[in-house]
Amino acid sequence: MRILVVNVNTTPSITDAIGRQAAAAASPGTEIVPLTPAFGAESVEGNYESYLAAIAVMETVRAHPEPFDAVIQAGYGEHGREGLQELLDVPVVDITEAAATTAMYLGRSYSVVTTLDRTVPLIEERLHAAGLSARCASVRASGLPVLALEEDEENTVEAIVEQAARAVEDDRAEVICLGCGGMAGLAERVVERTGVPVVDGVAAAVTIAESLVRLGLSTSKVRTYAPPRPKRILNWPPKNLT
Repeated sequence: MRILVVNVNTTPSITDAIGRQAAAAASPGTEIVPLTPAFGAESVEGNYESYLAAIAVMETVRAHPEPFDAVIQAGYGEHGREGLQELLDVPVVDITEAAATTAMYLGRSYSVVTTLDRTVPLIEERLHAAGLSARCASVRASGLPVLALEEDEENTVEAIVEQAARAVEDDRAEVICLGCGGMAGLAERVVERTGVPVVDGVAAAVTIAESLVRLGLSTSKVRTYAPPRPKRILNWPPKNLT
């Protein structure tokens, strides 16, 4: 089984971290292929960057030369999952939804701890669109930009733990979701400090994707995610992307 794990930003070190976490969660015989988009922002922290990332991820997957069995979109609260589902005949799993659905097996309510406050509405909107917001106690911001997550791991863990503890105490959350692909690999340390289950979206997405492939299931093409209708699309892709 081969699973593409696509970073939504263009920072190779984050792709590497996501790839390591995905490989650690994968079953024997599953090949993880981490991909970095050819264009886009170095970190995704707003609507413009998110829409740009959606195009970049779709084009990166479309251009992949080898066969694959599933795709993971490794960006929290990002746009684009629906477009991938229209384009592909294999399962598509988004880490936002993978983390939330996994958390719902573990407790009555969950909270998400993410990066900057400006990303909170994006995550809330994606959870609502996916029908997963009813059991979300809160989405909390650690105050750390995406690129800062790699600079000082101790500071990153402290910031996440602080908000996770507040979510448990103040918001009555019973499970914590790490709300950024760049937080991959930090779950165990947050569990140690909070005493509640902590879900890493990348790891959760890998196990869900594997299960869908093994069950022989993929996206329904009857209506919502039917393939795009054939039509003329002007000036795409731009020349500098080919």
